[in-house]
Amino acid sequence: MNQPANPFPAPPPAAAPGVAVSSLAPASPLSRRKPGSGRSTRRISRHLRAIRIGLTGLILLALLYTIAITKSLLVPLVLAGFIGLALNPIVAAAARWRIPRWLAAVTVMLLLGTGLVTAVTTLSQPALNWFHEAPAAMRAFAPKIKPMTQQIEAASRATQTLVGGAVSRYSPQQPNQFAFNAWDIVSTAPKIIASVLTVALLVFFFLVYGDEILRRAVEISPTFAYKRHTVSIVRSIQVEVSSYLLLTAAINVTLGLVTAAMLYLYGVPDPLLWGTFATIANFIPYVGAISTTSVLAVVGALHFQELGPALLPAATFAGITAVEGNMITPMLQGRRSRLSPVAILLWLLIWGWIWGIPGAILAVPMLTCVKLITAKLRGWEWFAHIISR
Repeated sequence: MNQPANPFPAPPPAAAPGVAVSSLAPASPLSRRKPGSGRSTRRISRHLRAIRIGLTGLILLALLYTIAITKSLLVPLVLAGFIGLALNPIVAAAARWRIPRWLAAVTVMLLLGTGLVTAVTTLSQPALNWFHEAPAAMRAFAPKIKPMTQQIEAASRATQTLVGGAVSRYSPQQPNQFAFNAWDIVSTAPKIIASVLTVALLVFFFLVYGDEILRRAVEISPTFAYKRHTVSIVRSIQVEVSSYLLLTAAINVTLGLVTAAMLYLYGVPDPLLWGTFATIANFIPYVGAISTTSVLAVVGALHFQELGPALLPAATFAGITAVEGNMITPMLQGRRSRLSPVAILLWLLIWGWIWGIPGAILAVPMLTCVKLITAKLRGWEWFAHIISR
């Protein structure tokens, strides 16, 4: 008789003792991989990583070269951008009072231009006098340090005698004649005027159309999250860089006024000139203070006859900058805008090498912007942490 079919299928045969279950299953393609394929994959990934690092280095070198050769274009643009960021809170406050942005920008630019023209006309004549009198003053200063130079020459001769070298005779060189005539002013004036007008126009347009440019940048963002992230980065840069620049400018101007008052009390001629020099130089951290101290030491040596009074202005300025740099500026700026001294010096070295003095002046504001941007970019928080103090 035919038996009815079993509706339940028979279970698979049990594995024999000592036999792995996986040996009964069909082999997958991954299980049939060659033994050396893992090492070759790792070798290829290392090669790709090395190629990516090399390409990144080449791109950075090309970027540095492009920035160096476009100095005349980028320096006015960057300078105008930072001046616009510093003055934007004033124009924004005027806009909240129903004052048109163009009118507030024109007023701010006129006040700034008037102050700069007044400062230049006031300080140009003392600066020219110092340039003309510098060679004669240096020749008059040479006898004061003659005993010191004689001792140095004697020590040099003794050292050369000990090592068996020939003693070279010193032949005084003729002093270089310093010529500064009207042709120098006429030849360089068009370039200076063109640069100043370019920066002024860029600052004016940044103040008037800055918010509109920000809105256009937000409109082209693909998603709402990306738009919100863009607005957050730009607003933080506007607020924090503006406050940083205004606070730094106020500190440096105060330092210049204190320096001018100190020099006036000591009887140093043209104190406003050297106070202005201290204000501008203090925008370069560390290097600016050292440069101003050295200049004041030379000015004191040229003006005073004795060594003690000659070094007094430089020593006093060194004490003032020590108090300003270690107490006042950290207390006012707080920890958010503080940068590592090593990062500042490296950044100054790089931008001073690329752009010269303008690069050294703009280095710290650019580093502050880089810190704010990298702190909000995913994957770049480590760079903001490294350059922070």
